[in-house]
Amino acid sequence: MQRKTITYLHLPPDADLPDLGARPPFLAIVLAEDEVAEMWLWDAARWLVASGARYVQAWGKDAAAWTEAVDDAALEAVDYDDAPDDRQVLTAAHDPADEDIDEVFWFAKHRAAHPFLSLDAVLIVHVAPAPRKDDIEAAYAEA
Repeated sequence: MQRKTITYLHLPPDADLPDLGARPPFLAIVLAEDEVAEMWLWDAARWLVASGARYVQAWGKDAAAWTEAVDDAALEAVDYDDAPDDRQVLTAAHDPADEDIDEVFWFAKHRAAHPFLSLDAVLIVHVAPAPRKDDIEAAYAEA
């Protein structure tokens, strides 16, 4: 399963969240290389869901907190009711102690699937003090 479009977005910790514009449902990979304020993490989770993320993989610092926040944001987005098929959001946390980034990228490219949607776009959200676009895009391409 090959994703058709890859977008890299660097966000310094606690930065303003950009408008992603109209986009089809997508798979988001959050690479959390730095700790962030708890309120920012929850705002970022809401932003991902509102922007169209329907599968969120989190790797790095507080990966489990990222997926918990996204799960809650997805529930909040449907007023804590049952989500229609096209609004369901899946999550997966990846602990850097157990998985390298290459393994996360491989999973995203070859195994991550939504039961009701074709997620042809990937948004890599790199939460770190400095961008590493070329390195990260190359690692994704090689996975």
